[in-house]
Amino acid sequence: MTAAELAALHAACFTTPRPWSEAEITDLLASRFCFLIEEPAGFLIGREIAGEAELLTVAVDPAARRQGLGRRLLAGFAAEVRARGADTAFLEVAEDNAAARALYAAAGWRESGRRRGYYHSPDGRAVDALVLSLALAPPSI
Repeated sequence: MTAAELAALHAACFTTPRPWSEAEITDLLASRFCFLIEEPAGFLIGREIAGEAELLTVAVDPAARRQGLGRRLLAGFAAEVRARGADTAFLEVAEDNAAARALYAAAGWRESGRRRGYYHSPDGRAVDALVLSLALAPPSI
């Protein structure tokens, strides 16, 4: 997908947080730390720096949801950041995004913090961000 196509899909998926522009996506993907994982009806952007990974966004076409695409993207993220040497990962998700929270929980992500009023909905309402973490390295014995 082109940056314009990624931005259009992101806009179809998000109001809170606000969708990313083509320029924002282009700038992110220009960083050597960021990477893109694509599927025909979805994508994920992540980054890894100094052993820590961040899942920046996941977008799945609303018409293609509940078909395993999100799970495949998350599995691809985990494989990519492990290969890059990360042992932990984190993300932020809007507290009121129940579908995303369920997807992340099923993939092993656990709540590790909260950012109060982090997002603002189109109507101006403040929405907390939940910080979720995922351990990528096997536990030490």
